[in-house]
Amino acid sequence: MAHSAPASASPTPRPSPTLRWGETGRVVGSCRVSPPQCHALRAGSTTTRSSPPPLQRRFGRRRLLLVAYVSALGMGLASAASVSYIMFVITRTLTGTALAGFTIIVMPLELEWLDVGHRTVAGVLSSTFWTGGVMLLALVGWVPESARWLLTQGRVEEAHRYLLCCARLNGRPVGEDSLSLEALRKVAAAERVVRRPSYLDLFRTPRLRRISLCCMMVWFGVNFSYYGLSLDISGLGLNVYQTQLLFGAVELPAKLLVYLSVRHAGRRLTQAGTLLGTALTLGFRLLVPTEKAYWSTALAVTGKGFSEAAFTTAYLFTSELYPTVLRQTGMGLTALVGRLGGSLAPLVALLDGVWLSLPKLTYGGIALLAACTALLLPETRKAQLPETIQDVEGKSLQEEQMPMKQVHD
Repeated sequence: MAHSAPASASPTPRPSPTLRWGETGRVVGSCRVSPPQCHALRAGSTTTRSSPPPLQRRFGRRRLLLVAYVSALGMGLASAASVSYIMFVITRTLTGTALAGFTIIVMPLELEWLDVGHRTVAGVLSSTFWTGGVMLLALVGWVPESARWLLTQGRVEEAHRYLLCCARLNGRPVGEDSLSLEALRKVAAAERVVRRPSYLDLFRTPRLRRISLCCMMVWFGVNFSYYGLSLDISGLGLNVYQTQLLFGAVELPAKLLVYLSVRHAGRRLTQAGTLLGTALTLGFRLLVPTEKAYWSTALAVTGKGFSEAAFTTAYLFTSELYPTVLRQTGMGLTALVGRLGGSLAPLVALLDGVWLSLPKLTYGGIALLAACTALLLPETRKAQLPETIQDVEGKSLQEEQMPMKQVHD
């Protein structure tokens, strides 16, 4: 005779996962992503940061940019169609690898086409439209290759064609002597006699060594504090969607702050000031009582704004510090160190088990150290882009004269 199961034996419904970083992590579908697992997702973005300089010199900025865009798009679609957690982790790691390559190509390519007066607004605007980059994939086919890079490869005719097109688009009259093939060939010949640069060249000479070491520390601090702030959303009194909305909205005024600050205060003070603001907001959050969640929320959002401003400034500032022959190499190295900082940020969140305030102290301390390091860098406001290592070592950035500017004159 069949007996019905007692009510107490009925299966207990599984509780839905919570969205609290301080305890378990973040939810992806029906799976939890703990800080170590998030560390695995971000680790993929570190590999492309150190792409070999010969690859960049051989194929140029535009081709590698196109490859990075297509790879990011393909891996992004694959991660959206993931049927398992393992597949999701793998595809997201590959997406980070592709995106890391594209982020360090855009700024050098952009700055090498602009004069001193337009670099600031262009650098900030390009960061503002970060989220729309994938949608503009079709426009990559019309992006011209860097004329500076073409001259270093001896492709004078192609560089001449791009420069003439650029002059026509800007309504600038071009005479036979102002932008002749002969003048460009002299510039290209001077570039070809210079030995091919490598990562070691970033540390061989005193000025470049100081720039490289300081930029590595700044990028580590920017990434470390940025992702630390982004992950530490516990105790804000908001759900994950409201927090994400506030964290995203504060980035727009942060970029406006960067635009105004770098034009008037300069790159160095802006970089140091935004990192200092990030460190101070993290420190003030330690003093806020737990029952006053709205103050903690206000400080977290303000810190996120300062951190985003530091990120935007770092791309512009670093691109202006390195000469053309080492710009892509320097950006790759510093961004690689930055991504290492971003990968370590989720792991530091686990230190709240040792002491609840330890993660915030660590994020703030590193940001403060990076702010002090930024003050050791030279100012690049209203300065021409250096072309060679000799331009960086032989003259100050405010006094250097670029070969491309001499050709134009």
